[in-house]
Amino acid sequence: MKVGLPKEIKNHEQRVGLTPASVSELTRRGHSVLVETNAGIGIGASDADYVTAGADIAPDAASVFEASEMIVKVKEPQAVERAMLRQGQTLFTYLHLAPDADQTTDLVNSGSTCIAYETVTDDHGGLPLLAPMSKVAGRMSIQAAANYLQQPNGGSGLLIGGVPGTPPAKVVIIGGGVVGQHAAEMAIGLGGNVTILDRNNAVLDQCDARWGAAVDCIYSTSDALESLVTDADVVIGAVLVKGDTAPKLVTADMIKNMRAGSVVVDVAIDQGGAFETSHATTHQDPVYIVDDVVHYAVANMPGAVPRTSTYALNNATLPFTLALADMGPKAAMTAMPHLLNGLNVSAGKVTEPHVADALGYDFMPPMDAVANLA
Repeated sequence: MKVGLPKEIKNHEQRVGLTPASVSELTRRGHSVLVETNAGIGIGASDADYVTAGADIAPDAASVFEASEMIVKVKEPQAVERAMLRQGQTLFTYLHLAPDADQTTDLVNSGSTCIAYETVTDDHGGLPLLAPMSKVAGRMSIQAAANYLQQPNGGSGLLIGGVPGTPPAKVVIIGGGVVGQHAAEMAIGLGGNVTILDRNNAVLDQCDARWGAAVDCIYSTSDALESLVTDADVVIGAVLVKGDTAPKLVTADMIKNMRAGSVVVDVAIDQGGAFETSHATTHQDPVYIVDDVVHYAVANMPGAVPRTSTYALNNATLPFTLALADMGPKAAMTAMPHLLNGLNVSAGKVTEPHVADALGYDFMPPMDAVANLA
């Protein structure tokens, strides 16, 4: 198969879809890989590194898209990239379509086969290609909160762990999944007063078993959510509904009732955000203030640590990338039900039920769509 690796163009996005080691795995199996020049510069991988791995170097993204049967990326394709997709081509990347009508329309119109990392599943009901970036984003959320709690950065002037004789910051984490647990790990390490809210008792039991008295594990009722959020110094939005838009759990009224200089970090912003007051920001301009509360809602948080993120992501995506290249998308998705769950758009049809419901498209079962592939 002809595999294409374009350079990411989203704001301050330095990750790359394939490391040189991943390219080597593909070329050793007889596949060709075309890499846009400087695609790996953000992870310290030069064009020469990719050539050593067996790739060819293209001068621009248009050359990569034109020559490739499968495009491997990290972030959702931007408008200029979507315009280069074509019928019969496969796109393998994060998509987050439910809150993104424009992207969905363009992918449907392209006729391409679009497989989203974030809806690929595993035998345990997890999301193995989302998990690596959820781990990174969860840990980064606390770093961001600690930074923006500082008074020169707009915060209330608190140190998360305090010092002996002063109380620690109150950190409330909404959602005890991968993001939430990694945020908790960092917040506990810094000495914060940490509470996790979730509606899954098994998740609460898991968090309690992991940290014991170091974390308050609370069942998330409306009253508990409002009480804890309005008394928090830091709130992390770590909720996820597979393939769907995130529920707006924190209302504008709750934000209004928080203390001035508190910080909210919306890790769910890729799926539309968990705060009514959220809108996506960038690494270039990461925060804004609503009712004296600092909002951090960068839509590609792990892009700030591209070396860690890229290698962690490739560890998870490579087996699926190899299967798609070795078998072709039709055979690979037919043989691998978990990969099939990643199919969001195919030949002009929406094949992810939450996306179809959120954006008003007719839903085609993914297996039916795969049967129609060449």
